[in-house]
Amino acid sequence: VEVGGRQAAILESGRRERINFRRVGETRIGVSIDETVRPEVLKAVWRAFGLDHHLDEFEPGYARFPEECRRTSAYLTHPVFHMNRAETELMRYMRRLADRDLALDRAMIPLGSCTMKLNAAAELMPVSWAGFADIHPFVPADQVKGYVGMIEDLCARLCRITGYDAMSMQPNSGAQGEYAGLLTILAYHRSRGDEQRKTCLIPGSAHGTNPASAQMCGMDVVVVKSLEDGNIDLADFHAQAELAGDRLAACMITYPSTHGVFEESVREVCQITHDHGGQVYMDGANLNAMVGLAKPGEIGGDVSHLNLHKTFCIPHGGGGPGMGPIGVRAHLAEFLPGHPHAGGITGPVSGAPCGSAGILAISYAYLLMMGDEGLTQATRVAILNANYVAKRLEGAFNVLYRGSKGRVAHECILDTRPFADSAEVTVDDIAKRLIDNGFHAPTMSWPVAGTLMVEPTESETKAELDRFCDAMLEIREEIRDIEEGRVEAASSPLKRAPHTVEDLVGEWDRPYSRETGCYPVGAFRVDKYWPPVNRVDNVWGDRHLVSVRPLPDNREADPERAPETSRAS
Repeated sequence: VEVGGRQAAILESGRRERINFRRVGETRIGVSIDETVRPEVLKAVWRAFGLDHHLDEFEPGYARFPEECRRTSAYLTHPVFHMNRAETELMRYMRRLADRDLALDRAMIPLGSCTMKLNAAAELMPVSWAGFADIHPFVPADQVKGYVGMIEDLCARLCRITGYDAMSMQPNSGAQGEYAGLLTILAYHRSRGDEQRKTCLIPGSAHGTNPASAQMCGMDVVVVKSLEDGNIDLADFHAQAELAGDRLAACMITYPSTHGVFEESVREVCQITHDHGGQVYMDGANLNAMVGLAKPGEIGGDVSHLNLHKTFCIPHGGGGPGMGPIGVRAHLAEFLPGHPHAGGITGPVSGAPCGSAGILAISYAYLLMMGDEGLTQATRVAILNANYVAKRLEGAFNVLYRGSKGRVAHECILDTRPFADSAEVTVDDIAKRLIDNGFHAPTMSWPVAGTLMVEPTESETKAELDRFCDAMLEIREEIRDIEEGRVEAASSPLKRAPHTVEDLVGEWDRPYSRETGCYPVGAFRVDKYWPPVNRVDNVWGDRHLVSVRPLPDNREADPERAPETSRAS
């Protein structure tokens, strides 16, 4: 609404009515209402604008809705919207869906580089409190002093943990944190007249988001070689830095590395970068192996993003929301993302000044309950658990990368590539067989194709680690049966996994017993997880999406379009 010079007076009048309007520029005011706004609120809005209107003066707004924009087709026609008319039935339907899922409430999820740790109920409780859940991101700071105080204290605690001097809560994910961090670096270079600094050195083992973020910022990505032991090739790194010269903007490294080891050359990499005028972006994806033991800002990092949905216990929410705040050294603080409602000399990277602020209470509660000693102990146990798994499995599987002292960091990479030649067993076969054992598969084929990356986190007990190791060791014996000719590959339970309850009670046409197929050593006898479908062809399914909803003209989907193993709803 254009109000001219009356903007300040109307905003103040609105506050007296307990209504916050949105300030737009210097002469306009934004008003947003929905179907929940009561007549009394509308009257208060009119009073704030100095108007004396009555509701009976207005026609319903839908009467003026453009004819060409009105919907004429039926809506919510899918049976799922009509099959559960009673709340009891809906509750049971939701339970059935939950039973199909394999989540942390049933078993360890050993996804490497994902840090699937416990998200405690006590940490999650504040998210539903009105003081957090009902606050608009643009509310004046003086109306939410407690909320602002919590965020400021959280930033201070994260700065102390990481060794950085300033923190921005604006990025909504780790990838967005990378993007924001690199923009911060570029803004710093521009302020010094170094607009030509656009080259970013990235190891070949880096997270895929690293080069993607750099390219989105308009940087020129140069890939640095890795040695056979997984570490950065220092000679190549130095050569690439020399070649870039005064064009070097930054390097992006991960510590511990994406290979699950503490690279001892990390300080040298940082020093080489600084000697050539660049800044060090230290990816915080593996911070769960550092908290309380080492600080990125003291090792040589200038910028890092923190995955609050990993290290600091915000749940991995099926696509969101996430939080990827960035910490920086003092010389970069003024170049952190700005926002029209919070100031700053740079532009924003997300819509709200503090990103998905409603979930910050989770990480704050985690930090308060753990304390400094608890956080350090959690890191030690995370590293201990990963090394325990690596030690138990080292005779059966080759642990691909280790540090100079034979240890791993918080995760380990198991090399399953030799089994493709010795037994025709792939990493997919092992992952599917783990489902029979009641486990979500570890990270597959990353950062090395044909491998499994295991990260148990500090949340798992020794009993659960042993159950996982026992399952992996039995899988190795099933591979050995193929290698030594006792079983043909096509007839192995590895190739027929996972097994459903329909397989158990139906016609059994396999050379191994029902117990071998359905109840391997890792599976619980009571409360066993049953997969809802048999094996799905992952690659085929990803490339040939077949919708199971009714087609618009009620045609039947062509069953010939997908193989039977790929058509699972």
